[in-house]
Amino acid sequence: METGWLTASHFIMFGLLVGFAIAHSGLAALRPIGEKYVGPRLYRVGFALVSLPLATVLIIYFINHRYDGLRLWNVQGVPGMESLVWILSAISFLFLYPATFNLLEIAAVQKPQVHLYETGIIRITRHPQMVGQVIWCIAHTLWLGTTFMLVTSAGLILHHAFGVWHGDRRWKKRFGDAYEAVMARTSITPFLAIAQGKQTLVLKEFLRPAYVGVGGFIIFFWLVHPVLIRATSSISW
Repeated sequence: METGWLTASHFIMFGLLVGFAIAHSGLAALRPIGEKYVGPRLYRVGFALVSLPLATVLIIYFINHRYDGLRLWNVQGVPGMESLVWILSAISFLFLYPATFNLLEIAAVQKPQVHLYETGIIRITRHPQMVGQVIWCIAHTLWLGTTFMLVTSAGLILHHAFGVWHGDRRWKKRFGDAYEAVMARTSITPFLAIAQGKQTLVLKEFLRPAYVGVGGFIIFFWLVHPVLIRATSSISW
């Protein structure tokens, strides 16, 4: 039952986020066991078949309900605000998708592996997806200003904060001293390891096809964003 501005969609969205987090992090935790029985490629396919539909449902539901609840602020008419939100969103994608370095592994064409490296964006932060998600949440919360967006951002950030702890724990268990060394030379907080002299930013490391691909995706998403909004509005969720 809905009471005032606190619509049912707030609880549904948070529940969807919790369900996605359990499925995504749970399957990540079970990866070593699952790969023993079905192999890395088949396990990656299964992981995708679970994660992608859940993510699609989340995206559609979020777009359709993003203005639900109480509007706490409205800065959409402020000059330069739309450009700022787009710039922050573009930056967030540069952090969110460094995993595209190994596209053939993601598609299970090549054997999926866990790679230990500390170059490129990892010099900035050991957990770029968490940083990218926080930046994305800041941009969209600023733009929308609704309680529904606050709930969405809280759920996403909590999931990624757990992912930081969960990922470090899994990788340390798997790689031992090698990952301990990576942790010692990198940081979770962006640019902290660089400020401490543990890392040096090497710009040429960002001259990779993966970053070109992410840049192309950002431009593509900017162009199709209105189409995506209209398409999801036709789904009555």
